[in-house]
Amino acid sequence: MVSKEEIIDFIKNGGAHYLNDLSIECIIFGYHDQELKILLGRHSSGDWALPWAYIKKEETLQSAAERILKERTSLENIFLQQFHTFGDSQVRLAGALNTLAPPEIATEFGEDNWLLKRKVSVGYYALIDYTKAEVKAEFPFEEFQWHSISSVPTLIFDHKEMLEKALLTLRNQIHLQPVGSNLLPEKFTLPEIHVLYETILNKTLDRRNFPKKLLSLGVIEKLSEKRKIGQHRSPFLYKFNKEKYGEALEEGMVLAF
Repeated sequence: MVSKEEIIDFIKNGGAHYLNDLSIECIIFGYHDQELKILLGRHSSGDWALPWAYIKKEETLQSAAERILKERTSLENIFLQQFHTFGDSQVRLAGALNTLAPPEIATEFGEDNWLLKRKVSVGYYALIDYTKAEVKAEFPFEEFQWHSISSVPTLIFDHKEMLEKALLTLRNQIHLQPVGSNLLPEKFTLPEIHVLYETILNKTLDRRNFPKKLLSLGVIEKLSEKRKIGQHRSPFLYKFNKEKYGEALEEGMVLAF
C-alpha cells in the first residue's frame, strides 16, 4: 500500500525521476476458457484504464515496458512488442491526460506540475499465460480485473483506440509470428489451437484446412502423447516448432486462414 506521503512525493518530485512527457501503456492479453481477455485497472475515480506507468529517466523503452509488466503480473520473459505511438488525440493535445488527478494538484503544486503536461504514450502489447499471472494493484490503481474482449467497459482518454489498435496488430501478427505459443500450454490438442485462432481472429476457420496448413509448414508437430478426455476420446497432443515457423517466415510464407 502506497502511503499518502509517498503519493505527495511522487506528485511533487516525480518529474526529477521520470520522463515528463512520455509514458507507456501495456495492453496485456490473456486467454482462458476459450475467451481472449484483457487486463484492466480501475482508478479511485471508478474509471477503467489500460495498465500504464511513467518511464524512468535512465530506462530504455523496452526495459520500462518489461518493468511495468512485471509489476502488474509478476511475469518475466514473455512476448512483449511495441506496436504504436499515441499522441494526436484531442485529450493528449490539450494536455488533459491527468484529469483523473485531484484539482488541488494545480493549486498546491503549480499549474506547471509535470503531471499536468501533455503526454505522448508508447503502446506495447503482451501475451501472457493467464493461469500464471499474479495480478497486483499499485498506485494509481485500486484494482485490476480481467475482462473478456467482447465486454470491455468504457475506458478513459484514448485507451479504447489503443486497445483496438493492439487487437488489430495481434490479428495481423498471428499470420506472421507463433503468437499462439504464448497463449496455449506447451502441449495442446488440435481443437484447442483451432479455437484459439478463431477467437483471436473473430472468424470461423475450416476445421480440415486449418490444421493441414500448420502441419504442412511444420509450424506445429504431432507428439506421440495423447490426452485422455473420456472413455473413447484420447486426442493426440501437438506443440509449436518455433524454428520451423521462423524458416517459413524467412521463405516468405504467410499463414493465411
